Amino acid sequence: MYTEFLPTCRQELVDRGWYWYDFLVITGDAYVDHPSFGTAIISRVLEAEGYRVAVLAQPDWRKLESFTELGRPKLGVFLSGGNIDSMVAHYTVAKRRRSTDAYSPGNRMGLRPDRATIVYANKIREAFGDIPLIIGGLEASLRRFAHYDYWEDKVRRSILLDAQADLLVFGMGERATREIAARLAGRTPVGEITDVKGTCFLAKSPEQCAYPKVECPSFEQVSSDKKAYARATMVQYEEHDPIRGKAVLQRHGERVLVVNPPAMPLDTAELDAVAALPYTREPHPMYGKMGGVPAIEEVRFSVIHNRGCFGACNFCSLAFHQGRIVTSRSHESVLKEVEQLTSHPGFKGYIHDVGGPTANFRRPACQKQLKAGLCRNRACLAPEPCPNLDADHSDYLALLRKVRQVPGVKKVFIRSGVRFDYLLQDKSGEFFAELVKYHISGQLKVAPEHCVAGVLDCMGKPHIQAYERFREKYRRLNQRFGKEQYLVPYLMSSHPGCTLADAVHLAQWLNAEARQPQQVQDFYPTPGTLSTCMYSTGIDPRTMKPVFVPRQPHEKAMQRALMQWKRPEKRPLVLEALRLAGREDLIGYGKGCLLRPEKASGAGRRGEKKGSAPAPSREKRAGPPARKAGWAKPKSKPNTRRKRGR
Repeated sequence: MYTEFLPTCRQELVDRGWYWYDFLVITGDAYVDHPSFGTAIISRVLEAEGYRVAVLAQPDWRKLESFTELGRPKLGVFLSGGNIDSMVAHYTVAKRRRSTDAYSPGNRMGLRPDRATIVYANKIREAFGDIPLIIGGLEASLRRFAHYDYWEDKVRRSILLDAQADLLVFGMGERATREIAARLAGRTPVGEITDVKGTCFLAKSPEQCAYPKVECPSFEQVSSDKKAYARATMVQYEEHDPIRGKAVLQRHGERVLVVNPPAMPLDTAELDAVAALPYTREPHPMYGKMGGVPAIEEVRFSVIHNRGCFGACNFCSLAFHQGRIVTSRSHESVLKEVEQLTSHPGFKGYIHDVGGPTANFRRPACQKQLKAGLCRNRACLAPEPCPNLDADHSDYLALLRKVRQVPGVKKVFIRSGVRFDYLLQDKSGEFFAELVKYHISGQLKVAPEHCVAGVLDCMGKPHIQAYERFREKYRRLNQRFGKEQYLVPYLMSSHPGCTLADAVHLAQWLNAEARQPQQVQDFYPTPGTLSTCMYSTGIDPRTMKPVFVPRQPHEKAMQRALMQWKRPEKRPLVLEALRLAGREDLIGYGKGCLLRPEKASGAGRRGEKKGSAPAPSREKRAGPPARKAGWAKPKSKPNTRRKRGR
């Protein structure tokens, strides 16, 4: 299981007897040699192809010598900002600076710059001049077109221009990386590598594109015209298909951004080969005295069995990065990894997750996808499941049964998220039963997100009735197996389409369910999502119709407060929101009321205003509604970090 790390400094190059090397891989994260980290995968893929690879993790962008310490690589540089967008890593949705960074040693903030991909790339140009420079990872992938930037509140041009890079690899980059590396090793000038699927480059004219193509509105148009931005977004989404997709061209001044069609997803054998590469599965030892790298704790004893997601939530970046075609690893590959984990000195018998972007997706949504690609202008699950949906959990169920039987494994959990509407389409019910019986660690996290149909339509989520059916079946299954296990629902405030009245309706729904979330996620407009397009333009790009967008911080604060209306510190905001929404009927002592009336000086009784009807006696007051079975009452704040690329 254990091997050696790739060189990270000149001394480690010398220890290997290397006085030159082929590729430098730079990352904005600490160096963690684990298959959950994109840098680890790309560097090991290159190593498996026979290249000498060095890793430069979180170089000091203020010092040029940090980039030259390892010397000039022979063939080129591959660069990633890290596992998540550096601006999301640094700032909350309120644009406040975060205090910690789980992808840095000791949870320290400030070890990488804002817009890490651009800053690092420009330093590489300063250090090595015209060396072939290829950028990739989530930050580059989602910023490949002209895009709305929430932190500057404007449309920025493609990151490829600001980074001064030769190529951009988008999506899961193994295929493109291998091909680019082989051509560079064969002495092909990087300027001539223009036909690799899953890459972008800058051209002088559209004729340099090697594939059938379609043009979307230019950077100049989308910067000044919101309708043009919405149209461009839909062109980009519709062509993001490895089977039927065309190249998308977008003009930036006198140059043309050429985004080639996406690369085909890796098949099962190829995924198995990537999983079998000799990862150490640990952070580099140099971080030991700094407190290690906290991000490893979430994944150290977890296994990723699939890629891709056809859930198509509009606020999620997965559809535009990994894509919507699901592929999965073989049982043998997953079992081999689990067996390796059981030999880890820190393993205590618990597999924390056998999942992925969505845990219970293990096959394409339908067989048609593999031949004709994804349907245009349709989603597989929302608002209603497609009649052609292949909701079969039998292979995933068989895999989980095998993992449970591995010697040394006491319990196998599923923590990376279950798509409940897809689960309900599996008529056998066998997987649902075993999920409840064997694979929940007290709480199951699912994502209804909201309860108002119009808001859910903007989100690309199923209507709340699907969640309520799921919740009821979950309750019955827990009763059958004698389990006391709860649901922790993810809910989102201030998504485009959500008015103050909708937020009040959500509070009423939560009140009726006897539920108040411990934490609330406010919508975060990250680059490259349909929801971010709605936020930026006030237009739903799927229909080109106007959509309400809550943008003002105070309005967003009221929406958040309504979801936690019982908290005393939230009362002024909730009171203001109810009055603005014309819902003073929810201020009182009735069963459905959210707030009790304000106390008035000179009131005859506690809680009684002058001139008001007497408050009911203590014995007759309606107490809090009984907690419904199946709702969680967490002992501590639930971990709400999502595996969505958000």
